[in-house]
This record gives sequence, C-alpha cells and structure tokens, in this order.
Amino acid sequence: MGKTYVFVNQKGGVGKTTSALNIGAYLAEEGKKVLLVDFDAQANLSSGVGAKPPKPGIYELISGTTTVDQAIKKTAISNLDVIPANIDLSGAAVELIGQEDRDLFLKKALAPVKSRYDFILIDCPPSLGVLTLNGMAAADAVLIPMQCEYFAMEGLSLLLQTIQRIQRSLNKSLTIGGIFFTMYDPRTRLAQDVVKQVSAYFKKAVFKTIIPRNVRLSEAPSYGQPIVLYDPNCPGAKAYHSLALEIMKRARGAGNDA
Repeated sequence: MGKTYVFVNQKGGVGKTTSALNIGAYLAEEGKKVLLVDFDAQANLSSGVGAKPPKPGIYELISGTTTVDQAIKKTAISNLDVIPANIDLSGAAVELIGQEDRDLFLKKALAPVKSRYDFILIDCPPSLGVLTLNGMAAADAVLIPMQCEYFAMEGLSLLLQTIQRIQRSLNKSLTIGGIFFTMYDPRTRLAQDVVKQVSAYFKKAVFKTIIPRNVRLSEAPSYGQPIVLYDPNCPGAKAYHSLALEIMKRARGAGNDA
C-alpha cells in the first residue's frame, strides 16, 4: 500500500503546486509509481504536467459521472500519472456543503487505486475550505510548504490547529509528514531567521532541504513541464530532487514499502 500526501497551506503563492509537481516528478524518476491529484480549480498542477484533456477529471470523479480509471491521465514522465482539474471544480465546494460525509468524497474516489501507486500527491486550494478538508481526510500525511516570511509563521499556527481538528474528527491516522521552506533567499536576514525559528521549534518535522528562489522553477510550468524536463541542472531542480529523496526516506521510516 502506497502513501498519500496532501500539500496544504492556506496562504497562496508559497510554492505549493510547484512542490507537488516537482516532488512527484522526481519520485517517478526514482522509479516510484506516482499519482498527482489536482484538487484546485485553478488547475495549475494539471497545466504544469501538460495534462490533456482536462475532462473527465477530479470534478467528474467526485461527482460520480466518471470512473477513476477514466479520470487518470498519463504524463510525459514514465510512472507519473495525474488526475487533472478543470474550472468545474470551482462549484464543488458549494455542491458538497449539503452532502452527507461531504469531507470524505475524495477519500472514497481514490480508494480503488491507492494500492496501485507508491505515492499519491494531492494539491489543494490555498484555503482551509471543504476541498482542503477532503484532501486531509484522504491523506496519510500533510506536507507543508512554507515561504520564509513573517506572515507565513502566523499562518502555520492556524494550519496546525486545523490539522488537529481533522485528526480528532475525520482522520485519526493523519500525521504531519514534514515542513519545508520554499523561495528561500539567503541574502535576507528575515529568511534566515524564519528558518532558524521554525527549525528550532519543530525540529525533526522540518526537512533539511531548502528550496531556493529560482526563476527556472517559475518558467517551467508555462511549458507544461516539471523542472526535471525543463532544466534539470538548475539549483531549484537539484533542491527538489534532494527533497524527494528525503520524502522517500521518511516514507520508508514510517513503515512504508515505497
């Protein structure tokens, strides 16, 4: 049985989608079978791997109008599949409000394929709404990308409170898979201080690898490519490769065969 991670941060622009995309690509490059799940109506993860057609996708899957096998698309990277999103997902939050077990739709939808993959990576919207709650209910662990700035530290406290509520109610086995820093600029004192403070407080929960601010990482999605295809030698690519290896190591340590 593989491991399911959900990437969560209620703050936008922290590199959440970029991280899900590139970590997934490097896990696949390491020979692991990986499924990316785009659970954000902006569909940036889908476009980042050139997923076509976007329908049927995750909206059609959770609404019961397609099967999981029909929703899964291949990508240009061997072992890397994706369930894409499209704009229809924007209405899902409203549609789910009145449904019974509204926070468990994604978990039920992914259940038939969980045993096929070593890793399932879920990218959620930058909010703590019903879609993100579905993501956390479906996951084994939460991965938290964190930008090196003051407000990110404030948001982390709120996010951890939400995770604790999910652990008490929807998903008692949910764990924090780890915190990692993105868009790091070593020239700024603030970035250095944030890394130091968060690392001191959360200790082993913080990954050693830090993702630097890198223009090539920003360019790659516009070409529908993960960084491993666009520019595998840039600093951002090397950092994401290192982070993927750390995640693999932690997964094995948690009793996972991946």
